[in-house]
Amino acid sequence: MATLRISKNFIYTNGLMLILALIGFFVRYLRFPEVSLQVHLAVFVVSLVMITSIWYFFKWLDGFLNKVYPYERSIPVRISMQIIIGMVYILLVRAFIFWWGAPKLPIHLDELFRMSTYAVFFLLSIVLNLGFFANYFLHQWKTSIQHAERLEREKTQVQFDNLKNQLNPHFLFNALTSLNSLIFEDQQLASDFLQHLSKVYRYVLQHKEKGLVSLQAELDFIQSYVFLLETRFAQGVQIKFDIPDCARQKEIVPVTLQIVIENAIKHNIINSARPLNIIISADHNYLAVQNNLQPKKLIENSNKQGLENLTSLYKFISPSPIMVSSDQNSFTIQIPLV
Repeated sequence: MATLRISKNFIYTNGLMLILALIGFFVRYLRFPEVSLQVHLAVFVVSLVMITSIWYFFKWLDGFLNKVYPYERSIPVRISMQIIIGMVYILLVRAFIFWWGAPKLPIHLDELFRMSTYAVFFLLSIVLNLGFFANYFLHQWKTSIQHAERLEREKTQVQFDNLKNQLNPHFLFNALTSLNSLIFEDQQLASDFLQHLSKVYRYVLQHKEKGLVSLQAELDFIQSYVFLLETRFAQGVQIKFDIPDCARQKEIVPVTLQIVIENAIKHNIINSARPLNIIISADHNYLAVQNNLQPKKLIENSNKQGLENLTSLYKFISPSPIMVSSDQNSFTIQIPLV
């Protein structure tokens, strides 16, 4: 790919120089019709060599100054140096061409034509330098954008890692409270509850460094989390799964389902008379989590950072965004599968 890119640049650059030389050829042919075609062709070859030498000198000069006096030291000084050195070189080339070539021409070049060449050479110098300057600043602009995107991604990743590394303190408090009650009421259920609680934290610890896990691994983890919720809320929470095999090998950010389910628990009324129904389904491209709406009037400790960080993180991971929709009866979050 690099070789192909270099060859394309070579073709484009030399093609442009050939076009400039051809423009000069036709201008001279129309301006001096009395000169033979053979002379015009000879001048064309000389002008092509001259333009090529000027281009490669400016290219070398730009690279040389990038090493000895980069833009970071002083942009005005650097630009001035490149313009002045380039102008000196072009004037030397012009002087040599007129000293060596003018006497060999079968016509006399008047003073007006000689003076007009200064404008042409000056314009050529400005255009070439502007090209190199524009290339530098465009590269810096692209680099700054990429740097900003990388910082934003790292910031989002750090924030999300913090979420992965510590489950909601309220969840832990409620889980331990439920466990304390179960110890006296049903020791076997308390033992099962403790095992599932340890599985939840083991999953978080094992996958805290991973960017993605298979949906199957996430579903295995979420079964333990669902067991804790159903033990705590009894018939108040009902969670159903409808995941086809084709979606299970897709990947997802770890603890995504835990964050989404926790969001539903946090924002809705839960009791046996009005159970919170959560349906987790998927197709080949999206995982959908839908719950019936029965919103709380007062929501404790809701800063929405979990969903916001999750949404920001998926912007870097997947070309498809997280989609949130709701109506009078339900709330749905669709998460892209990678």
